[in-house]
Amino acid sequence: MARSQTSIAQRAATAEPRSFTFVLMPDFTMLSFASAIEALRIANRMAGRTIYVWHIVGEGQTVRCSAGVEFTLESDLPELTRDDTVLVCGGIGVNANTSKRLLNWLRREARRGLTVGGLCTASHALARAGLLDGKRATIHWENHDSFAEEFDAVTLTKSVFVIDGNRITTAGGTSSIDLMLKIVAQDHGEDLANAVADQLIYSSIRTDQDTQRLSVPTRIGVRHPKLSQVIQMMEANIEEPISPATLAQLVGMSTRQLERLFRRYLNRSPKRYYMELRLQKARNLLMQTDMSVINVALACGFASPSHFSKCYRAHYNTTPYRERGSHGTRLSV
Repeated sequence: MARSQTSIAQRAATAEPRSFTFVLMPDFTMLSFASAIEALRIANRMAGRTIYVWHIVGEGQTVRCSAGVEFTLESDLPELTRDDTVLVCGGIGVNANTSKRLLNWLRREARRGLTVGGLCTASHALARAGLLDGKRATIHWENHDSFAEEFDAVTLTKSVFVIDGNRITTAGGTSSIDLMLKIVAQDHGEDLANAVADQLIYSSIRTDQDTQRLSVPTRIGVRHPKLSQVIQMMEANIEEPISPATLAQLVGMSTRQLERLFRRYLNRSPKRYYMELRLQKARNLLMQTDMSVINVALACGFASPSHFSKCYRAHYNTTPYRERGSHGTRLSV
């Protein structure tokens, strides 16, 4: 046995197995769940013994993920021991899929001192249960706007994952791997975590300091520093938009130069690009929250509902009210 493998086995030999309980919500994202559980499985294999055990529970006997695959649950929501770590797995329609029974169960287990976490959009369920008040947390970037509007007692970050005391949240997707590698490293050392990463062909391990979305230059396919600065300012000032003239002044160029820059690289004016960002946030809020249309308009920098409706219809070919109606069933509990 190689020296590093020997040290891994020796460190893990005296450890009691750590127990994880995965709570699968309806329409959960399979990638987030599979990434977490595979990391634990491989950790056991590389350690040469069982250092992690897990159970899969939820409401009822079966649950279907967002990809349509049905999973058989080991049990309904059980009473756990204080040493268990609970990881709730969320996905699409998290608002509608967060039942009162699940919220009460989460509160009960949290009162008993358990570590409770949410993978992907399950951070929303933890926040609704009041478990993230005063905590740092993260959620999938697509749900970021709606989460920030609804839970102002939570310090929301754009990190890949966040561990704040006995609360854990992830951004979804492969961020579950990064979280589990962090946990494995804390429990059994960096050597084992690196061995698990190698088995997963995971060459770029991210930390809680890494952000979940690509940088602006990478996302838009343009590496012009001043254009990136302007877009970052736009994204950070949706509720109170900044005029193109002021944006141009802040990056040291004329308004005409800024217009030419946007036309050249993005084939649209700064005003048009800014409007699309605001409307995209508005659509997220309409689909993911129960905020009134008027409050959505104000949160996205529109002074009047009529102007908001006109702009929304021009871009999405429907009104905010119809958009809300078509997705209203997702918002009910």
